[in-house]
Amino acid sequence: MKSLAEIAAQLQGYDPKALSADAVNDFLARLVEPVRETEDVPVMEALGRVVARDIVSPISVPPHDNSAMDGFAFDGALLAAGGTIALDVIGTAFAGKAWQGTVGPGQGVKIMTGAIMPAGLDTVVPQEFTQAQDDKRVTFPADTLRRGDNRRLKGEDLQEGKPALAAGTRLGPAACGLVASLGLARVPVFRKLRVAYFSTGDEILSLGEAPREGAVYDSNRYTVHGLLTRLGCEVIDMGVVRDEPALLEAAFREAAAKADAIITSGGVSVGEADYTKAMMAKLGDVAFWRIAMRPGRPMAVGRIGSSVLFGLPGNPVAVMVTFLAFVRPALLKMMGAAAPAQPYLRARSAEAMRKKPGRTEYQRGIVSTGKDGQLEVRTTGNQGSGVLSSMVQANGLIVLHHAQGNVAAGDAVDVLVFDGAI
Repeated sequence: MKSLAEIAAQLQGYDPKALSADAVNDFLARLVEPVRETEDVPVMEALGRVVARDIVSPISVPPHDNSAMDGFAFDGALLAAGGTIALDVIGTAFAGKAWQGTVGPGQGVKIMTGAIMPAGLDTVVPQEFTQAQDDKRVTFPADTLRRGDNRRLKGEDLQEGKPALAAGTRLGPAACGLVASLGLARVPVFRKLRVAYFSTGDEILSLGEAPREGAVYDSNRYTVHGLLTRLGCEVIDMGVVRDEPALLEAAFREAAAKADAIITSGGVSVGEADYTKAMMAKLGDVAFWRIAMRPGRPMAVGRIGSSVLFGLPGNPVAVMVTFLAFVRPALLKMMGAAAPAQPYLRARSAEAMRKKPGRTEYQRGIVSTGKDGQLEVRTTGNQGSGVLSSMVQANGLIVLHHAQGNVAAGDAVDVLVFDGAI
C-alpha cells in the first residue's frame, strides 16, 4: 500500500494548493483498491451490485432457432424464383414446444413468435405481408423479404460456454434479466462497500432540534445518505459530530473500525476551526487539497487505518459536486466496478457563461431537447454553493473544463447527467 507522498510523487506537477480536477481523479484512482470479499446473492437482490467473477453461460440463448414474429415459416430457397410465392399451410407451430411434422416442397407452417423453427425452414414471412387464399393456402410477394428474415438463431444472444457477463460489471436491470435468462438463480458479487458518514460543526442542527441563532439544519447528511444508497453502498450513519477533539477522535476511530471508506462534510476549509483537520492528521495519512474548481475547493483525502477518507467541504452544493466528480468514481472502483468514468453528454448552451481558464467549473444545468431536435442546456440561475434548490431543479452539471474560457450562447458544452446518480 503506497503512502500519499509516494502517490503524489508519481503525479507530474502535483501541487496540493492548486490541484486540477483531472489530477484529483488520477490521485484517487491510485489511492483506492477494490474490496476482495465476495458472496452469492439471489438475482432479485443483485441490482446495483458488481459481478465478482465472469459469469459463463451454461446454455445458449436462444436455445434453438425460433421465429421473431407471428407469420408463416418456409424454406427461403423459394424466394429465388421471384414473383408471388404460394405456400400450402400444413400446421401451426406454437411457442413452448416443437412442431413435430415434416414439411415438403411448397409447404409452410403457421408460426407464433418464439416458436421453434421447424426442421428445413429458415425464413418467416410476417402474417400482415400475406394474403389468405383459403384456410390452407397463403400468398405473398417474394420481394418483401430475404432468405433468413425474421428468424432468431440459436445462441445469437449468448453462446453456451462463453462469458455472458465479465467480472466488474455493475448489474443494472438488463443485466439482472440476462442472468435470469441463463437459468441462474444466484449471482457472484463483491460484498457491499461499507461507508461511514458524519457531518461536523457546532453550527449544525439535527432534525428534531429547536432552531437557534446562527445554526442550520444538516442537509448534507441526508444528501450523502441518498447518494451512497443509490450507489449501492452499506451506509453507516454517524450523525453530527461537534467540534470537540475527544468527540471527533472517537467518531473517526469508530468509523475506521467499521467502514471501508469514511466521508465527512465541513471542517476542511482554510480559516475554519482546525479540530477536524488536526484529528484527521493525527489519526491517519491525510492530504489537504485546494482544488482548482467551483463550487468546492477544499477537500481532504487519505487513510485512517485501512479506511479511505474523503473530507468534503460543508456547503451543500459543494458536497454534491465533489461527491459526483471525485468520490463516486473512487467508490465505484472500491466496489470492484470496471466500467469507465460516466460519459458526458454534449449539448448546446442556451446562454453565455463567463469562465476563466485555470479551474473547472460545475454549473447546475437543465438539459432539454431544442426545437431543432438537438440537446440544449441552460443553467438553473443562481449558482451559489449554498443554493440546494438549484440541485433539485437541475438534471445535470455543466462541466466547464480547466483550460476552457468563456462560453457563448450556441457553443457546445459537456454535461454530467444526474440520472442514476442522484
